[in-house]
Amino acid sequence: MERKSLNQNKSKFKSLIDQNLEKKFLSQGYLIGNVENKNSLKWIVDKYLIFFQKKLKLKKRIKNPIRYFNNLHKIISVDDLNHLRLSLINEVISKEDFRFNYYKLCENILSKIVGNELAMQRSINLSIQFPNDESSLLTMHADTWSGDSPFEIVIWVPLVNCFKTKSMYILPANKYKFFEKIFLKNNNKGSDFIFSKIKKHMKWINVNFGEYLIFNQSLPHGNVNNKEKETRISMNCRFKGLYTPYGTKNLGDFFEPIIIKPASIIGMNYKFPKL
Repeated sequence: MERKSLNQNKSKFKSLIDQNLEKKFLSQGYLIGNVENKNSLKWIVDKYLIFFQKKLKLKKRIKNPIRYFNNLHKIISVDDLNHLRLSLINEVISKEDFRFNYYKLCENILSKIVGNELAMQRSINLSIQFPNDESSLLTMHADTWSGDSPFEIVIWVPLVNCFKTKSMYILPANKYKFFEKIFLKNNNKGSDFIFSKIKKHMKWINVNFGEYLIFNQSLPHGNVNNKEKETRISMNCRFKGLYTPYGTKNLGDFFEPIIIKPASIIGMNYKFPKL
C-alpha cells in the first residue's frame, strides 16, 4: 500500500463528523474535549480526597477539591512531595478500578482516534508541579525518542485548570517538518538549544478541570518552570491499538489488553483440527 493512501483521511466508510475529527487531530496532533463520564471523574477526585484526608490526618472534610489541589504547595513541602506522589500512585492510582474509571473518561474518543481493541498502560502517571519547583521539569522530548511505539497516544487529565506555564506545550503536527530541519542541523547541541529555535512554534495548551487532552506523543512536548501561583496536578496514560506494533514497552509488562473483541478471542484460541 502506498504511503499516500495511508495518509488519506477521507473514506466513504466514515461519517463526515469522524472525518473532520480525524483531520483536526492529524493536523494539530492533539484534541481537547470534555470528559465523557462525569461520575468517573467524581469517583477519581473522591479517591484523591480520601487519600489526602488520611495521609495528612485532616480533621475537616475538604469541601472544595480544586481550591485544595491548587494550593497544595502551601500544605506540603517540596521535600515531602515525591514521597507523597509515590504513595498516592501505589495506594490509589495503581488499582484496577482507578484504571477503569480513567478509561471511562475518554472511551468514545479512544474508539475514534485509536480503535476498538485496545491496550492500556498498566500504571497511570501522576505529575504534581508546585510553583517555581524546578525538580518537576520535563524538558522537550518525544516519547518515541526513548523507545515508545509511534502507535501510542496519551490521554492527559488535569485535576485543576491548567494554563500558561502551569500547563504543557506541544509542537503542532503541521510544524513537524520544520522541526525535522532544525533537529537534523543541530542534533548535537542538545534539546534545550533545539527548543530555543522552535519555541515560538510550540502550542501552549489550556486544559480545564473536567476536560481531557489527547495527543500524539511522538511530537515534541514538555513543560517549563511553573511561574503561576497555583499547583498543577495532572495524570497521563498511554493507549494503543492492541495489535499495532510495540516499542520497547511490551504487552504484558508495560501494557495490558483492556478491550478484546469476540472474533479476536476465537482467532487466538483457534487450533486447526488434527487428522
